[in-house]
Amino acid sequence: MEAQTFAQSVKATFFRILKLVFGVSLVMGVAVFSFYYWGVYDEGLRAGTVLRISKKGMLFKTYEGQLNIQTFGALKNVNPIMESFDFSVEPDNEQAIKDLESVALSGERVNLHYIKRYAIFPWRGDTKYFITRVERLSQ
Repeated sequence: MEAQTFAQSVKATFFRILKLVFGVSLVMGVAVFSFYYWGVYDEGLRAGTVLRISKKGMLFKTYEGQLNIQTFGALKNVNPIMESFDFSVEPDNEQAIKDLESVALSGERVNLHYIKRYAIFPWRGDTKYFITRVERLSQ
């Protein structure tokens, strides 16, 4: 076995450290991406009437919608304030898309069950809010 020179020893150690740093960085990057991609920050429910649901986008086609929420103030005899809630629907949730299109045409009041994610990705939707289920209210 040949004896290594000091320069060869330093070079080998440098490349070992470089590989270790690259490997740790790659694992950390995948972990952070996974957290932001699949992590759920909030789960909830919003009630109102669906104003619109549309499939939009140039490169990535996503389903986007808007819910009309009426909020009531603390004062009597005051008109309700119109507030809107923008949301996205993941393309693989076909049942929710069908239900949203149906209630948008009928104008009936619905409860939208949603999750809020940590980050926005262009192939997923324009908002952090994703509808998981549409609950129609009996009138």
